[in-house]
Amino acid sequence: TGDNVTINLVQSRGNERWGPSRGKQNSLRMLSFLDQREGNGITDLNKSLREYALRGGRPGLAFILSDFLSPDGFQQGVDALLSRGYEVGLTHILSPDELAPDASGDMKLVDVETGAESEITLDQPTLEQYLARLQEWQGEIATFCRARQVHYIPVNSGTAWDQLILQTLRQKGVAR
Repeated sequence: TGDNVTINLVQSRGNERWGPSRGKQNSLRMLSFLDQREGNGITDLNKSLREYALRGGRPGLAFILSDFLSPDGFQQGVDALLSRGYEVGLTHILSPDELAPDASGDMKLVDVETGAESEITLDQPTLEQYLARLQEWQGEIATFCRARQVHYIPVNSGTAWDQLILQTLRQKGVAR
């Protein structure tokens, strides 16, 4: 369509912006911009989304891609966007290893964003508890979104972009 697309990356090390841009001919440039970026550090999603809601231009679709592992949450930031008239979509990105860990035994986990280390023993009961908590957490996010008519799209980071855009987002009613 003729809609403008602007991408704002909010990160602990500073924000980056691409666009605004219009038209399918810019799709590859947009995907290239995203492909060349890597998230790291802790991002305060509530703060970043509230600031965007206040300084953003004309409200439109705010499409948020994140793992939503922000220590202070994201809910207040989403509410700020909604209060300014944005239509909000949350794409919850988790890696295949987060969705279905394929490991067992004693191990050291290292948080790639903070460098924090944690030693654990991953046995079947611990794995089952982890998977139950993961499902519960995703359910909490989905419930939050449903109550506010926010699109919620959980995504495996192994999903190809074209599948995400052409299939998943259409099925969820975010793209046409």
